Amino acid sequence: MNAPVELDLAQQTFSIASHPQHHRLRKIELSEDALARFFETVKHIDVQNLQYVPFMRHVLAYELDRALGGSFGATISQIARDRLSGGFTVGVQRVTSDSDDYVKFGTAVAHLLGTSNHDAMSGTYYARFFVKDTDASDSYLRQAYRLFTLHTDGTYVEEETHWLLMMKFEERNATGGESRLMHLDDWKERDDFALDPMGALPIVYKAPGSKNVSVPVERPLFFHSEFGLAMSFIDQFAHPRNIAEARFLHEMSDSMERSPATKEITLPAGELVVANNYFWLHGRAPFKRHPELHRELMRQRGTFSK
Repeated sequence: MNAPVELDLAQQTFSIASHPQHHRLRKIELSEDALARFFETVKHIDVQNLQYVPFMRHVLAYELDRALGGSFGATISQIARDRLSGGFTVGVQRVTSDSDDYVKFGTAVAHLLGTSNHDAMSGTYYARFFVKDTDASDSYLRQAYRLFTLHTDGTYVEEETHWLLMMKFEERNATGGESRLMHLDDWKERDDFALDPMGALPIVYKAPGSKNVSVPVERPLFFHSEFGLAMSFIDQFAHPRNIAEARFLHEMSDSMERSPATKEITLPAGELVVANNYFWLHGRAPFKRHPELHRELMRQRGTFSK
């Protein structure tokens, strides 16, 4: 799917094409007029209202879907559930650069998919965070000059995490830092690990203090789900019980990092990426060192609507 595929709407408000940087991702382009209508309709809704009143997040989703012709939500849900793809990028098309509008747009997209989980790190349903030249973080999330290795989200929380949404708000003096993505079915050595008896073992995950989650969680590395073979893994928070488990995790992570299936994609400010968290792994390339490096991101993660 190389050329844009226009949807059969009374007014064509969005189009879908293969993403130029990853054959499995879809790149969605939205009508600027439709986006302007959406932002005008929801301008009275403030971000604090979204944090305090959960149903308002779904109201935003309804208004975005309505502005885009009524089929956008069903379309992105189908893409996110589709094993052959499971991911897409979409943005505000430079209609706005206001950070509150970015929160509204990302919230609307997320709640067309389902419901965002509570993010314990931020204390609400989304997290906004900075990547800068210096940081005293206890994880790689904000450490700019380290490789952020491939992982899935939600490993250390009890809730299911079906999908992940990351949106770029702002960026200055940033070279590198591309999003790294790998679809589980493109990893050639996957079955060497998935079919190994250790692949089914529950791994203990413990979050560092900044995550505000104190109870350890056990999850199997590989498991079968409604989306097919799925994976749950992050190297930073896995606590192996013995040397054998540690060696298995190390070899598995190294295999993923070496895999040519790991691709890098770039996002401009105002654009987001959604990936099915059961069969996509993600990470981040290191940045080139700069004393005034600045990037702001928003994260939401959650479950699909039943």
